[in-house]
Amino acid sequence: MESLLSLLIWLPIVGGISVLVIGNNRSDLARWVSVAVSIIVFALSLNLWAGFDTSTHVMQFVENTPWISQFNINYHIGIDGISMLLILLTTLSTFLVIVAGWEVIQNRAADYMAAFLIMEGLIIGVFSSLDAILFYVFWEASLIPMLLIVGIWGGQNRVYAAIKFFLYTFLGSVFMLVSLIYMYIQGGSFSLDVLNELPLSLTEQSWIFWAFFLAFAVKVPMFPVHTWLPDAHVQAPTGGSVILAAIMLKMGGYGFFRFSLPITPDASSEFAMVVIVLSLIAIVYIGFVALVQKDMKKLIAYSSISHMGFVTLGVFALFSVVKMGTDGQIYSIAGGSLEGVYLGLEGAMIQMISHGFISAALFLVVGVLYERLHSRDISSYGGVINSMPKFTGFAVLFALANAGLPGTSGFVGEFMVILGSLQANFWYAFFAAMILIVGAAYTLWMVKRVFWGPIVNSDVSTLSDINTREFFVLAVLAVAVLAVGVYPQPLIEVMHVSMVNLLEQALTTKLPVAL
Repeated sequence: MESLLSLLIWLPIVGGISVLVIGNNRSDLARWVSVAVSIIVFALSLNLWAGFDTSTHVMQFVENTPWISQFNINYHIGIDGISMLLILLTTLSTFLVIVAGWEVIQNRAADYMAAFLIMEGLIIGVFSSLDAILFYVFWEASLIPMLLIVGIWGGQNRVYAAIKFFLYTFLGSVFMLVSLIYMYIQGGSFSLDVLNELPLSLTEQSWIFWAFFLAFAVKVPMFPVHTWLPDAHVQAPTGGSVILAAIMLKMGGYGFFRFSLPITPDASSEFAMVVIVLSLIAIVYIGFVALVQKDMKKLIAYSSISHMGFVTLGVFALFSVVKMGTDGQIYSIAGGSLEGVYLGLEGAMIQMISHGFISAALFLVVGVLYERLHSRDISSYGGVINSMPKFTGFAVLFALANAGLPGTSGFVGEFMVILGSLQANFWYAFFAAMILIVGAAYTLWMVKRVFWGPIVNSDVSTLSDINTREFFVLAVLAVAVLAVGVYPQPLIEVMHVSMVNLLEQALTTKLPVAL
């Protein structure tokens, strides 16, 4: 289908504007229009999968139209196996969030639904952009709906959390813009195809790498620029937490795949150890921080930081396997095999998709409890299974997936990253594997205190089990978690050729002269 990507980008944006026009006075109509638009967008996105050629790394569904000709900026979009999966995750998550907020959001419901639809289009634009300035515009614009979602429908300290979220992510991205402008001066184009081929000295690559790193590390978020995330999650409404964890954090991981590795391969190799150490700190240290949390949302937020550490570990561990000669050329593979490198890269991608499902589900679980008891404190609950057995079944499944239980998606990505890391260094794998123990500890301890045992709070006995709408949303995510956990091969087949191409770009020097 021609212009399918443009349709996926602009239909939800136009739909969101239409919902704003409908207004909050006709909130029921706004809800129906929002659901209809989200269903259509999700259905259309499935055509990406149906029409995708897994045998080539060449960008597909490409559209390229001049935009700002005097600066050689184009409306250039397309997808490969990496971006396509993230677009599908975006369209599914947005649909589920709108359905989940159907009855929950009573204050300015039309504005709430519209914000998610507009943000959906902007994020799809991020994952589709093949022009660096177009990417940057979508990247920054996607902050605005989330800022409003947290700032309007958030908790008591929502304004503080919203401003902190915006400042952290915006300031980090400014450095990325400076680096893009520098490369434009060198190459005369913002096209990613041109930037990927631009010869850059190691010094130039180093500055550009750290500029990219600031933008992407804040978004992931990596230690130590992670402090905005727990505040944003705790204050955000349930839908905001779902999209923030399931989609917006993945924009940082995607940035490393799309920009850092192919544009600055030599600098990525030079500074890989720094990223690996920061990733291991996030995996282990933040996991212990999650263990002592009393607020369920904050616990899941810290868990997200820890689990996203597997993504950056999987991406950069490959440089510990590859050794570069003084001439900048690859001369040996040490400590492992290229198959192990593929495992790490593909495991990082699977981890992003899996984390999208699991974190979304866990925040929805907390949202269901909060709607009924208006508390996120673990101490406010106990024995929830006695009054909400169906809901507890879903909650335990997602908790086990978060702990990395085999047969769930949470196991697949982490296991692949650990195997890939093992090819690089035993200790990388050892420390990464520790999170499987710590993750099980904080997740199952939360489950024990919230769902099992006798009812210790009389209010818990009055809780009603999930309704049909809530059951549907949680069931869709449960199917996704189990499907990826049992049979991840379709996802691997879609991304594999793109990952092979990415690896070749990451391991090929761009130094203009031999050093």
